[in-house]
Amino acid sequence: MKITSIALVTLFSISVQAFAPQTTSSTTTRGSVLYADTQEAPTEAKVSRPKVQQLGLLTFDLDDTLYPIGPCVEAANNAFVTAMEKYGFPGLSAFDIVETGKIVREEIANEDPEKAAALTHTEIRELAIRREMEKVILERKLQSTAEDWATQVSSLSPIVRKHAQDWAKTAVSESVVQSVLTQWEMERHHAAERYIFPHVIESLKKIKEEHPNVVIGAVTDGRANPLLMTFTLAPYFDFCMSWEDDQGGRQQFFKELDTVDAKAELRWIYDAARHKYAILKEAQDAIDSAQSDEAEIQPLVWPATYDDLAWIHVGDDLAFDVGGSAACGAKTVLVELPRSVGQTAPFRFDLSVQQPAWSTTSRKELEARIAMNEKARPKVNAEINTMERLPIAINEILRGDA
Repeated sequence: MKITSIALVTLFSISVQAFAPQTTSSTTTRGSVLYADTQEAPTEAKVSRPKVQQLGLLTFDLDDTLYPIGPCVEAANNAFVTAMEKYGFPGLSAFDIVETGKIVREEIANEDPEKAAALTHTEIRELAIRREMEKVILERKLQSTAEDWATQVSSLSPIVRKHAQDWAKTAVSESVVQSVLTQWEMERHHAAERYIFPHVIESLKKIKEEHPNVVIGAVTDGRANPLLMTFTLAPYFDFCMSWEDDQGGRQQFFKELDTVDAKAELRWIYDAARHKYAILKEAQDAIDSAQSDEAEIQPLVWPATYDDLAWIHVGDDLAFDVGGSAACGAKTVLVELPRSVGQTAPFRFDLSVQQPAWSTTSRKELEARIAMNEKARPKVNAEINTMERLPIAINEILRGDA
């Protein structure tokens, strides 16, 4: 199917109205909590029941929602060590990249707090890899210079050290940095497939069976992409939107997050996901119409004939997943799994406990996020403690029971 540029412009201009909260009858809704030992939550008696909505768009957060982030990052860090050894930088530990990333971010924060806050995970990781390479090259250069001058490294003057530092920065190969980064990202995806949470695949299969026309997408703040997880998630996902795809929107968000009266919103990434859905849905309807034997069937027009289709977002983060998607009209499912499966969400924003070793989030940012979490809590439509209950939660939301 061919979509003209005029059609795309028109589609984008009106897609921002998609999934806007609709005015309903006098019926009320309430949050639903589904635990592993429960069946579908009992419904309250109602005078009238609205028509069951059809599911149009289902979006997921990835890290700590579909798989645990901790072991995935650990495996990727081990791959970093192996890759560095391959390129002649031995002797590093798995968490050197994490600690160096924290140092790099703190250094940038001292000069430009907004820039530091808006750094993507990929940018921090790339800077950390480069810094580790520079350290090894510098040590070798200083040792070589000391040997040439028949002296100790400690005896070298500050001027000599400064020249060696400058030289080390230019000696790092950008292609080698990117190769190491690629190895890190590849192992992260492989680990996600190995550590995927129980019942995720079974639930996705059931959702596809019960809602065959649903478009499923991912919304993530990193570089993870379910379309690259060939053996697990890829068959069920239609697209992936990353925070890192829109630096302007990301920088504005963290700029607002850094203010005293933080009113930061994540609308931009969810608006992008909603727009992506509009394009995919319109294209699919046109294909279905062209393949139909009934010539009178016409493609549905966005958004007029999609107003009754629901959008549900599933995630573990109150502020980013619930608050951000709800602001754009989505219904929400909060995933809070038992600590035994490796999810860190329930205690990741508790200042009284030690944060995960892989986290580079500053205390100031944590405090702002905690405030955002509290604000987003009332926007939870359903809460589950096992992915096995996700299809039930979705159906409750569609019936208006959650």
